[in-house]
Amino acid sequence: MQTSLQHPSSRLAPLALGCAYFLMAALALASSRFEGGLAFIWGANALLMAYLLTSRAGAWPGALIVCGVASALSTALWGMGTLAAVPMAVINLLEAVIVALICRRFAPGGKFAGSMQRLFVFILALCGPANLIAGLAAATVASALTTVPFASSLLQWYTGHVLGGLTCTPILMMLMRGELRRWFGQTSRRGKWEALGLLLLFALATAFVFYAARYPLLFALLLPMVAIVFRLGNLGAAASVMILAMIGGMATMTGHGPLYMIPGTLGERMQFFQLFLAFSFLLSMPIAAELNSRRRLFQMLQESEARYRAIAENSGDVVLNISVGGVIEYASPAAAEQIGCAPELLIGQDAANLVDPADRDQVIATLERALDQPGEVQTVEFRPFISAQGSEWCEMVARAVVDERGLPTGVVSTIRDMSRHKARQRALQQVAALDSLTGADTRRAFLEKLEEEMLRVRHGARACLLLIDIDHFKAVNDCYGHGAGDRVLAGFVERLRPGLRGGDSIGRLGGEEFAILLSGTDVVRASMICERLREMVTAHPVQIDSGEVIPVTFSAGLVGLGSQSDAQAVLEAADKALYNAKHSGRNCLRLAA
Repeated sequence: MQTSLQHPSSRLAPLALGCAYFLMAALALASSRFEGGLAFIWGANALLMAYLLTSRAGAWPGALIVCGVASALSTALWGMGTLAAVPMAVINLLEAVIVALICRRFAPGGKFAGSMQRLFVFILALCGPANLIAGLAAATVASALTTVPFASSLLQWYTGHVLGGLTCTPILMMLMRGELRRWFGQTSRRGKWEALGLLLLFALATAFVFYAARYPLLFALLLPMVAIVFRLGNLGAAASVMILAMIGGMATMTGHGPLYMIPGTLGERMQFFQLFLAFSFLLSMPIAAELNSRRRLFQMLQESEARYRAIAENSGDVVLNISVGGVIEYASPAAAEQIGCAPELLIGQDAANLVDPADRDQVIATLERALDQPGEVQTVEFRPFISAQGSEWCEMVARAVVDERGLPTGVVSTIRDMSRHKARQRALQQVAALDSLTGADTRRAFLEKLEEEMLRVRHGARACLLLIDIDHFKAVNDCYGHGAGDRVLAGFVERLRPGLRGGDSIGRLGGEEFAILLSGTDVVRASMICERLREMVTAHPVQIDSGEVIPVTFSAGLVGLGSQSDAQAVLEAADKALYNAKHSGRNCLRLAA
């Protein structure tokens, strides 16, 4: 039967459930109808609720049918008779279904023994709508068929079903989920002997309190129960409650124990005992749930720590743990290679000492942002103060570490050498700034230089812009082909460069149109430079692949920077001067008006 109940999908599960329900119901009715009405002790519904909460919804109809039949038979044979059999069966099923639906809706998963939230939802569902509705209906039936008043019947139902459900349902759910079997498979022999010893001692203590003690010492059992929970967890809590229920229940029903000292009927004493049993269980289960949560958290922490250590100690990046005050608390082995300092020597040092003084404020601000915004990752690039490999640039990625209250306790950061990346970045920028055919600046790069030069001119510097167009270049492409045209363009720039000074720039604006930025010179000096360039180009024709020599000349427009408001106005003025040069016979220079 136990095997079938632990596997709700088994075909024998409904039949085994019905038999178990019938036995529990019959035993409760035969032994605890102290006043001739409802049973004072009722754990059968706990069995049904545990089954509904641990099985798939498709298995519910069969379980409800067999339990309904079992409830009707037990009521007819040992309860209030055949008239009450069907109504009481419906009421019992209603209670279990309400609890199961509420728990499935608000606490999916059903492992109440390991979750405070799920246990709380179960308690509210059982003590609230389930037994308020079912209790009113049961009290109506009982008061109509027996001499017990409505209020007394309601109290009997509510205490018996609530206390029985609270005590038995989580225990039965653990058994149905196979937690006992897993515990036996995962626990060492020493752990099993320890569990047996603790439970045996608790059984002896319970027997002493209920059979031998001259004073009411129920409180004395709470301490060993808590100790068992700390050592054995959920199953320890369940086992101790079962021991307490069997020994204490038998003693109370036979006229022994501290509860027998309370004046009242046997039914009232059994209600007090169930109340004590439920409170004992509710004391131990939250502790067990919290311990389980802490064990899982500790295990996750250990796994996370192991992963962190493996990554930190085998990574090429430097990993640092930095306190709130900016002091290094841990440095990974990569620090010896990347920073040139043994990790143990970095501990206790200010993290800012690793940064070039020019970048320290920026790095400190990044670490402070990481502490102010614990959930976000902060990144900063800086130049190291010292480096074993001569690193020029490093990148730091930082994130705050928080405690259980969400308050930052420090920063975990990784430092990576960015020198190669920076070099590639500069190389790519340089490639993007140069015309692939001629080696001159691209239009965009040249215009940026023009803007910078105009800014210097506004502060008193002098400069000129020379706009150049190769004469009759279209005829070169038409007669010799575009390959020859490309060779002319490249050779043209080659012939111009020797005539330029170190601070001058040449750019290709498009096609055969070029521009030269002459820094630190006025229009007169720029005109002389232009004439020298024109003579150099004319004196050295370009030889193409076929061996033929192509003479090259150019027309130019010159404008001095300073009078124009922006780069576009400068280009327009130079373009007008170039237009005049082309219409003046070409191979000449014209000044902007």
